[in-house]
Amino acid sequence: MKYSAAAMRLDAIVSVLDNSGFATIANLALTVGVSEMTIRRDLRQLHKDGRIRLVHGGAYARERSGQVSALEQRRQLNQAAKSAIGGMAADLIRPNDSIAIDAGTTTLAILEHVPESFAGTIISHSIPVLTACLQRKNFRTVGLGGDLFRESGAFVGPRSVEMASSLRVRLFFLGAAAVDTRGVYVSADLERGTKTALMEAADLVILLADHSKFQSSAPVLLCKLDKIDMLLTDLPLPPKMAKAIRAAGVKFRTSAA
Repeated sequence: MKYSAAAMRLDAIVSVLDNSGFATIANLALTVGVSEMTIRRDLRQLHKDGRIRLVHGGAYARERSGQVSALEQRRQLNQAAKSAIGGMAADLIRPNDSIAIDAGTTTLAILEHVPESFAGTIISHSIPVLTACLQRKNFRTVGLGGDLFRESGAFVGPRSVEMASSLRVRLFFLGAAAVDTRGVYVSADLERGTKTALMEAADLVILLADHSKFQSSAPVLLCKLDKIDMLLTDLPLPPKMAKAIRAAGVKFRTSAA
């Protein structure tokens, strides 16, 4: 009987992940009706069996091709740092806020930490963000449509920009491919329009960037540093970067502090 119950529970977890793509440990525990400790044990077993892909804070459905996507590969990099940054971001959210979450693996980590008491609205053009929101019922979710940009798993283009331009949010959590003393960079020009529209719709723009982003390069300048209100990162900034951030009037916090 115990084995049958466990087997049925494992199948239920796989079914949830197949339908949603991704789920946090907390949401799986709530959905299946067991403790988070039990879910963690089940996920380790399912990962060992090759039925799911276990990541920090949750799990993904297994790729049908057996290959890990480029987006998931990025998500697996610096997981602890991204989770810590996501936690700092979630601490800035008020119970009834309207917020926008950018595409990206660091911004996605916010969903691990949004409290159950949050009853506001989350707006995003990111498919992984919207998928994670499916697991929660206590807040409103607004998805921005458009053309699918597969590299980031997000909708972009004129339709996405038009929808974003008609909104207002208190916080926009912005992701980036790279950051240096000149500004914030993205990987493709296709991304600029939607990100810029969401920045203009926000009272405050919060940039989430782990330490690797200050060592990376990307081809498209999204904005200068003075367009950012706050930077959240995991380690102390390099001296030149810290000086540029201060000169731009940007507040910054590190999870290492």
